[in-house]
Amino acid sequence: MRNMNIEKSTPAKGLGERQLVDSDAEGELFPVVDEEGEVLGSMTRAEAHCGTKRLHPVVHLHVLNSRGELYLQHRAAWKEVQPGKWDTATGGHIDLGETVWEALAREVYEEIGLKPGSYEPRMLRKYVYESSIERELVYVFATTYDGELSPSDTETEGGRFWSKAEIRGGIGREVFTPMFEKEIVSLEGVMW
Repeated sequence: MRNMNIEKSTPAKGLGERQLVDSDAEGELFPVVDEEGEVLGSMTRAEAHCGTKRLHPVVHLHVLNSRGELYLQHRAAWKEVQPGKWDTATGGHIDLGETVWEALAREVYEEIGLKPGSYEPRMLRKYVYESSIERELVYVFATTYDGELSPSDTETEGGRFWSKAEIRGGIGREVFTPMFEKEIVSLEGVMW
């Protein structure tokens, strides 16, 4: 099997038209990976989120502006996982056959409208996150961006920049997804 490619590269797939997703495709295929990112097999989205705890990869991009504020998306009410909560600017699954960089480019374009080359992502870390329904190998990136963002009006209910104080004040109050809270606390001093 192959390892999830985290070497920086130009996305091989053309992004084409921006896809505005309004539901999760249960038959969508994700790679099953080990903690190093080695692809071991595949599973459907439904299998990934039903408590099997088979490890599958995702990408996150944190977007900061030059004032040090962090952009968060407000998750759509239809989302299967953590609907209506505030979360990372961009986060999504890596599809079977996709590299980390291809998935990052696709998800960023779908969720906040930025095309590759308009922002410079830097990888911060990789870790395993486990909830009651799933286990994910999370590839975390950050970028600084002061331009206009165009949040998906189907995957999100908008978004906005938050100050560090606002984020700290919301932690533990059911404002953010548990995954975002764990991740942002672990990035204190790394990203900000």
